[in-house]
Amino acid sequence: MGKLAIQLLFLITFFLVLVSRILPATSQEVEDEADFNYDPNGEKGPANWGRIHPEWGACSNGSMQSPIDLLSERVDVVSHLGRLSRSYKPANATLRNRGHDMMLKWEGAAGSIEINGTEYLLKQCHWHSPSEHTINGKRLALEVHMVHESLDGKVAVVGIMYMIGRPDSFLSSLTKQLQLVAGTYERDTVAGVVDPRNIKIGSRKYYRYMGSLTIPPCTENVLWTIVRKVRTATREQVRMLRVAVHDESDTNARQIQPINSRTVKLFRPEDKDD
Repeated sequence: MGKLAIQLLFLITFFLVLVSRILPATSQEVEDEADFNYDPNGEKGPANWGRIHPEWGACSNGSMQSPIDLLSERVDVVSHLGRLSRSYKPANATLRNRGHDMMLKWEGAAGSIEINGTEYLLKQCHWHSPSEHTINGKRLALEVHMVHESLDGKVAVVGIMYMIGRPDSFLSSLTKQLQLVAGTYERDTVAGVVDPRNIKIGSRKYYRYMGSLTIPPCTENVLWTIVRKVRTATREQVRMLRVAVHDESDTNARQIQPINSRTVKLFRPEDKDD
């Protein structure tokens, strides 16, 4: 093989490796969070996320970033969006310690949601404490993000917030698995068959806006649905999720982002039995 052919082969290989590393980050959250943290004064903290890797630039210069404050005075109340259509089913899942959060990743087909005629397949859920979104400036104790993706790569996230109170039944069902994770430094722990229908919503009201992933690469054009009803979890459940991560931090919540020119809609059914 000639020198020119070897150089060409090297360039092709380098290009393919580069593309394989960049492309998944355009739509998906990173699954190894070692390159960033939540230290407000640190080099790897949220203020510097956009400078850590070129493909994370949106974290610094994006105009549609998440999370945001769901301020009542700014919300457009509508009744035409329709009830959130969820078609979930049980599937095998794995608990993954990504470095700053616990992610429950479904390995099989766990069902989908449908929004505006587009089907978004459920991929994973993960937890932030305290909540990342705020309501009228107030943070809650916990927020779960259910991440979905359409066949053409569009991302839709359903967020549910929790205040301290009665135990959350879904987290209760994962107690043994989370305790296993807390006692090991393994990245993945088999969770068995997990039914996403057990992540309760309890209300038809929800906020809807266009935003971004809240962790790098902070990809924009993410369709957000935030359930209006605040649910409850115990202080021990919130702490269990943080302890399992082993990152010695008491938070993994990104700061509130500017809303800029975006609109936030609150879907409220015309009938009053919700």
